[in-house]
Amino acid sequence: MKLLKESERGRGGWYFLSIVIILYGIVWLLCADAVLPSMMFSLSIVVNIIPVFVMVFAIMALANYYITPKSVARYMSKTAGIKRWIIAIIGGIISTGPIYMWYPMLKQLKAKGLSYGFIATFLYNRAIKTPLIPMIIFYFGLKFTVILTVVIVIMSVIQGMIFERLEGGGLV
Repeated sequence: MKLLKESERGRGGWYFLSIVIILYGIVWLLCADAVLPSMMFSLSIVVNIIPVFVMVFAIMALANYYITPKSVARYMSKTAGIKRWIIAIIGGIISTGPIYMWYPMLKQLKAKGLSYGFIATFLYNRAIKTPLIPMIIFYFGLKFTVILTVVIVIMSVIQGMIFERLEGGGLV
């Protein structure tokens, strides 16, 4: 992936950070005892999330090292059988972030031979959000959540198969 130059990234984040620091400085001068609890609270949050950031960074680094478009294309080839459908389903479920960030990788995989059927299956399964499952269970119950998840998975495979047929017939 091409990294953006400093001029292309923008400096909005640095401006925001500078403004926050200046505001903290002004409040510190006006009312020092109000700033200290806020800074201690912020520091405690940072200390609590550092292990999570380290773990996420390690997982992302390992994923970037081991999971390449070439390796995914190998596991998603026609010879992989049912394994390729399972990979598309699980990949869609565990994928995170905005969907438009996945488009460039999916385009690379398509260029390496991945069918539209598996791209559709992957995208369809992004509707299953594992962090939100406890909330869905809370509001709608376990039975509804299980049925909804199973229906999404089954329909994603059916949709993927339809795309494969359309692609094979030259319609896609």
